[in-house]
Amino acid sequence: MTTKPEVKLGANGPAVFPVALGCMGMGATSWYGKSDESENIATIHEALERGVNLLDTGDFYGMGRNELLVGKALQGRRDKALLSVKFGTLRGPDGVILGRDARPQAVKNALAHSLSRLGVDYIDIYRTGLDPNVPIEDTVGAMSDLVKAGYVRYIALSEIGADTIRRAASVHPVCDVQLEHSLVSRGIESKVVPTLAELGIAVTAFGVLSRGLLTGARPKDEGDARAHLPRFESAKENEPLVSALVHVALQKNVTPAQLAIAWVRARGTALGVTTVPTLGARTRAQLADVIASLDVSLDAAEVAALAQAVPASAVVGSRYPEAWLRMIDSEK
Repeated sequence: MTTKPEVKLGANGPAVFPVALGCMGMGATSWYGKSDESENIATIHEALERGVNLLDTGDFYGMGRNELLVGKALQGRRDKALLSVKFGTLRGPDGVILGRDARPQAVKNALAHSLSRLGVDYIDIYRTGLDPNVPIEDTVGAMSDLVKAGYVRYIALSEIGADTIRRAASVHPVCDVQLEHSLVSRGIESKVVPTLAELGIAVTAFGVLSRGLLTGARPKDEGDARAHLPRFESAKENEPLVSALVHVALQKNVTPAQLAIAWVRARGTALGVTTVPTLGARTRAQLADVIASLDVSLDAAEVAALAQAVPASAVVGSRYPEAWLRMIDSEK
């Protein structure tokens, strides 16, 4: 049993383990292609036993199948987990993303189906991205109604920009915002993070390993969506960054993944925000590497040196295709 001091998920949020488990990649068909469901469930069980209590899923992951898997894994273990659920993204039967629907009535409808698929009575953290056709105040107002009714405990956001965060927080306290943050994805540091620090809102950081790019992972399964991401299309050009991270990790006697995760946590602290890396470990071996990152400490000089060794300015390719980036408020 790993015992690590929990951190507060923002001024108004719950206490959580210092890293979270992202479940998006789990399931027979997922973002990263095929996966072993039995190993996925074993990984969730192991995470809970090791003290990892924050599990992230979304109602559109695997067209609802991801929630079913997480719900299955939580049978008899609901009291050990804090469920973070994203909603609002619309998908067609072919899996294509159709946009967002965050109208108040859609918010409540989405929650009803998530509760059913997960087999639970309430969601701990319910989060939304931006629907450009709906004022964020209306969406958060509906989420606040769900808190008052006991169906949701905390409200959070995903890929939301500074101005929208302020508007959302004026309606109901926001515990955290899910944002991409890594050695090579640092766009949030200039405007979004200072706003979060001011408002006492945490970051649940995803893409900490740039979806495996920084650790040398490459898409192999035909269903692996990373093959269509610009940075993976330019994987060869990005190999020097991978090599640089490996070099520093060897000097510190840790794995590249452990070092990259530790950097994000330390960088968040330096910027004045609690940062909880959310890692998509799909196997128990990957999970062990994630948890071991908590034993890696970096001082201010090491944080700066690693950022210089693996500079964000050197990465080739954007984190998403341009059409996707235009849909994300945190990019504006």
